[in-house]
Amino acid sequence: MPLDRKTALNFVNVLHEALPYLQKFQGATVVIKYGGNAMVDDVLKASFARDIVLLKTVGINPVVVHGGGPQIGELLTKLNIESKFVNGMRVTTSETMDVVEMVLGGLVNKDIVNLINQAGGKAFGITGKDGHTIQARKLKVTRKTPDLDTSEIIDIGHVGEVDKVDTRLIELMTEGGYIPVVAPIGVGKDGASYNINADLVAGKLAEVLGAEKLILLTNISGLQNKEGQVLTGLSTEQVDALIADGTIYGGMLPKIQCALEAIHNGVTSAHIIDGRVAHATLLEIFSNEGVGTLITNDADILDQTQMEPS
Repeated sequence: MPLDRKTALNFVNVLHEALPYLQKFQGATVVIKYGGNAMVDDVLKASFARDIVLLKTVGINPVVVHGGGPQIGELLTKLNIESKFVNGMRVTTSETMDVVEMVLGGLVNKDIVNLINQAGGKAFGITGKDGHTIQARKLKVTRKTPDLDTSEIIDIGHVGEVDKVDTRLIELMTEGGYIPVVAPIGVGKDGASYNINADLVAGKLAEVLGAEKLILLTNISGLQNKEGQVLTGLSTEQVDALIADGTIYGGMLPKIQCALEAIHNGVTSAHIIDGRVAHATLLEIFSNEGVGTLITNDADILDQTQMEPS
């Protein structure tokens, strides 16, 4: 049945709005951290996979980095292994690390690869251990002792941070037409495995790959001001001010600091977007309004972006 005139015009308008972005980002790399509701809701999972395939099809090179905290917790519960957290990070013993590798490098990674392949793409899943892509060091965690006068160093096991990134394997996959799907597990100099925050891995990959964009899928609509309105376009200086005045705090801080570091190290823009919205990735890249918060120091981009809260 043919489209009615109004629907047809709307369709054409969408394509016309997307055209400048299609032209601008031809050949660019976009690193996407995939997690939250988008990773557990079947409809959102399918829409995300199709979005990634479409990006590759139009000449953009997506690199997907995924989390998997809830899935890890679920399997640990089934195995009667207690989950402990320090400063929001999972204490990862050798036993827990085995489960982390099984879930992130196996179950979750291969599920995402399969979804993208079923949508018509060519995905290839790796962990950061493959090809020594993500070289890690043990994360040192400190916190104040009860008397608040001194700090103590807490050993949280196989939790790491990125020491170095070797992009050769990812670049080979990209050049071969594949979509890399990366589990955030690094390898230490001693060969030990380390569980690394997926946002941090995505940010470091974006930096080293010279990505045009770092996109972090979340379960919120974006950065909000104190009145709860989404801030749609911000410079790093403005974000620093929001941190200083307490607007940005708590669990959002590490994600924002990851985005800021990526921009300071050469990534053109970082996006905090609402993964609960179907096709959020495409809407953020190819539409004028987007579905979250854009952070950049590119004056031309900021001029085109609504600076007032929505």
